Amino acid sequence: MSDDYVFEGPAEAPPPPRDNNPPLSITELSFALKRTLEDRFGHVRLRGEISKVNHHASGHVYLTLKDDKSAIDGVVWKGSVRGLGVRPESGLEVIVTGKITSYPARSSYQIVIETMEAAGAGALLAQLERLKGKLAGEGLFEPSRKKPIPTFPATIGVITSPTGAVIRDILHRIAERWPCRVIVWPVIVQGEAASGQVSNAIRGFDALSAGGPIPRPDLLIVARGGGSVEDLWCFNDEGLARTVSAATIPIISAVGHETDTTLIDFVSDRRAPTPTGAAEIATPVLADLQYAVADYARRLARAGGRILEDRRTRLRAAARGLPARPEDLLALPQQRLDLAGSKLGSALHRNVAVHERQYAALSARLSRGLLDRSLERRQDRLSAVAARFSPTLPRQLDRDQTRLAALSRALATLDPKRPKPGFARIENEDGAMIASAAALHDGQAVRLVFADGSKGARIDGEGAPPPAPKPKPTPPPRPKPAAPDQGNLF
Repeated sequence: MSDDYVFEGPAEAPPPPRDNNPPLSITELSFALKRTLEDRFGHVRLRGEISKVNHHASGHVYLTLKDDKSAIDGVVWKGSVRGLGVRPESGLEVIVTGKITSYPARSSYQIVIETMEAAGAGALLAQLERLKGKLAGEGLFEPSRKKPIPTFPATIGVITSPTGAVIRDILHRIAERWPCRVIVWPVIVQGEAASGQVSNAIRGFDALSAGGPIPRPDLLIVARGGGSVEDLWCFNDEGLARTVSAATIPIISAVGHETDTTLIDFVSDRRAPTPTGAAEIATPVLADLQYAVADYARRLARAGGRILEDRRTRLRAAARGLPARPEDLLALPQQRLDLAGSKLGSALHRNVAVHERQYAALSARLSRGLLDRSLERRQDRLSAVAARFSPTLPRQLDRDQTRLAALSRALATLDPKRPKPGFARIENEDGAMIASAAALHDGQAVRLVFADGSKGARIDGEGAPPPAPKPKPTPPPRPKPAAPDQGNLF
């Protein structure tokens, strides 16, 4: 190999050209799009129909807004649910306000809803009809749940705005009809917070105790002036309707004009066409009551006068049948009394004489001889009975004594406290007799009582082997009979 030959390895690759657009991760791109959407569409207002409503256990509400061609997912966070103007329900057309954002985990965009209102009166009324059907199905509109309105209320509670003309009309009407105590609970009567304030006012009045520093109202009036469906919509709240139905104080609903109808009109105890009409329903007319009381007093006076005159006439008629002087009225009874008194002494003597004669007649019949004859007859009867039974009576007594002795001997042989020879009575530690093996247990201490004494024993729980049969005694061999003596032949 010459010095001119040089071995060279593979040539190195040229460096890549520089790029001004570095690659992004998926997360970086997702959050960049999220920021872009939130900056560009930070406040939007959409109109659409609600579908796929999901009230999550966390309190958030997930839904879909759609029109005839497109749809977008929406979410209402838990803190914003209470501030919604309507309750999200499928099929309800609403107008929502919120911001557009994305959900990076699914690469989808959605709207975070902050406010929601019905799109029009038709949608509001449709939602109201659905809610009315739900509450009617639960029985909240039943007439049996209505409480009677008190006839003469001492205290009336009014729940309304303190600045409107409604409260002035109610106070003026109550003052001229039935002056009584009126307690006003100021609330707002329009907007999202109105239903909550009215509910709190009803619960606050209901929580007052009788005899407390603040008198408990006998009746409540919930009042508001007229307005559009949207203005009165706060009185169609489901929670407010349930609060009105659960109240223990009777409630008169006076919301809007006569043609306006809200949900609390159906659950309240009485509906008034106007706030002024509510004041008239709640109170009687004092002047009418005063006139009625005066009329009753005049009628009572006239009736009392007629009764007195009638009694006076009857007294005069009865007096015409009486003597002129009171002494003449008592003269005849006094004369009869004197005559009876004069006859009383002689009558007593005659009565004593009659009883003496009766006694003498009876004593003659009760002589000593009569008694002796009766006694002799009874003695004869007794002697006859004794003579009839005397031959058989000793024999009967002997038989009964013999039988009694036999029964006494049998009783002595059967007495468990006197065991016969060969038998024993088993007693526990307390001295009570044990009559069956089921009453014994292993290791129990017992006492065996014989006729000549007693011994202690303990139960071992095992069955005793049967006694071995005694061998029969072998009888002694019989002696062979001796041969008969035949004598000697020799």
